[in-house]
Amino acid sequence: MTISTGAAPPVWNTPLALARGLLTGGVIGASLAAVVVGAIIEKWQLFVTGLALPPVYGLLFFLASMPRWAREGAIAPCTALAMVESREAVGGEATSDVAVRFVATVAPDDAPAYRVAFKQNINLADLPDYRTGTVIVVQYPPARPWRVKIVKRPTPQWEERAAGARLDPAPGPTLVSEPPKGCAGGLVTLLALLLAAAGVVLLFRGDLFDESASAGPPSSTQPSVSASSSSSTTVVSSASATVALGPNQSFLDKGELRKAVAPLTQGTDGRAALTVVVQDRLLSIVYAPTGSEAPTFDPRSLPYDRFPALVEEARSSLGVGSPQTWQLSVERLTGSLTIRVGVTGAGGAASLDADKDGKVVRRAPAR
Repeated sequence: MTISTGAAPPVWNTPLALARGLLTGGVIGASLAAVVVGAIIEKWQLFVTGLALPPVYGLLFFLASMPRWAREGAIAPCTALAMVESREAVGGEATSDVAVRFVATVAPDDAPAYRVAFKQNINLADLPDYRTGTVIVVQYPPARPWRVKIVKRPTPQWEERAAGARLDPAPGPTLVSEPPKGCAGGLVTLLALLLAAAGVVLLFRGDLFDESASAGPPSSTQPSVSASSSSSTTVVSSASATVALGPNQSFLDKGELRKAVAPLTQGTDGRAALTVVVQDRLLSIVYAPTGSEAPTFDPRSLPYDRFPALVEEARSSLGVGSPQTWQLSVERLTGSLTIRVGVTGAGGAASLDADKDGKVVRRAPAR
């Protein structure tokens, strides 16, 4: 059987995707700026608004997306035969299921055959059924042929077809995948983030400048330190601390986050924090004011070495697509310490929660 590969899909930069990126960047920038500015000028309504803005946006995004998800769910998936070309176990946590990455040739009845890579959890006892060269039955959405899933219990008709079929691998190394989104969406999101953050700062510039003018020189009870270098900028005050990395750096780099936090917690005598917020190149710690009864935690006790793995899991396993923006926040507003990673992309918004040890306790994938 001769198999040909379909044409590569076009780049997507639709007005709707750009608008979604604009709104997402604006929410992230305004939220982070509101948290920092609210803590500095001690306007806790602004601080709480900044914390509440991302969950509210996520809820509204979810409600607005429900009609589209319902329309897509009403479309029957395509069923086709496929041949396993390779398989590789890529994850598992000592359970009966293991995440397996498959590379397979899919041969639809009414379209050219193509090669695709996908991941799926497979029971250990069923792995021998998916050896290299085995013909299987798969399904995928008509408009997204790269979202292939193995049908573990096909109908008798398809099971009979798979048993008697013989497929040849698709020629060439090309894999059908999600169309690239280009750089326009990411640039729009970044621009909106910066503009929203600047807008919040400008809106409360009077309070910020008044506080700076009345604060006077730094003292032992109201420290204010600003240090910068070619690689990062650090600002510490009585209410908060921020670290901004330079180009080509990320807090996901090994040891970068702990290195940035160490100077902020030296000599503070266990100074309690209200929240810690981490983005790709920005770290913010908001300290509890003297006499505050709000739930706090010691920022030195956080499992910083687990943060990059949590972000990577949220970006790769919750189905948000790309381009992506992410934010990790730590707080105790609900009583117990919660580490939350929120990530948004073309596929929607998703999040996961972890406990004080960095162990994932809840996942909310994109729909």
